[in-house]
Amino acid sequence: MRVLIVCSGNTCRSPLAEAVLQRLLAEAGRNDVAVTSAGTGAYEGAPASEGAFLVALESGLDLSGHRARLLTREMVGEADLILTMARGHLGRVERLGGSARAYLLAEYAASSDQEVKDPYGGDVEGYRATLLQLEKLLASARDRLVAERPS
Repeated sequence: MRVLIVCSGNTCRSPLAEAVLQRLLAEAGRNDVAVTSAGTGAYEGAPASEGAFLVALESGLDLSGHRARLLTREMVGEADLILTMARGHLGRVERLGGSARAYLLAEYAASSDQEVKDPYGGDVEGYRATLLQLEKLLASARDRLVAERPS
């Protein structure tokens, strides 16, 4: 199974979400799920933002090898499940043909949260808050994914 996580620039939210979900799936023994990320307006090849990199390190996650990727129709077509940070990202995924497999992350996780706020350009506390929100949402998303697609 292939999961694609989408945000705007693919330097903050989606790389953090990718790393968190990879860890959660590994802890659940689900090595059959590949997780990648992309951005609707990504600058191809850009590294993770400094704030995302720092809060990832604080949580034992390594974003040093991350490079931003611009979302393409091919990526959307290859994904079995697409999780987006905001409704605008979901709209872009739908225009690229992914409507049947795409969800706003908070909705997929059955959370009262609406969207994951973009911390880009903010202070490290904003990045920490985003990471905490992602950890909560992705734990629920992992549980749903495991329940719907047993190994």
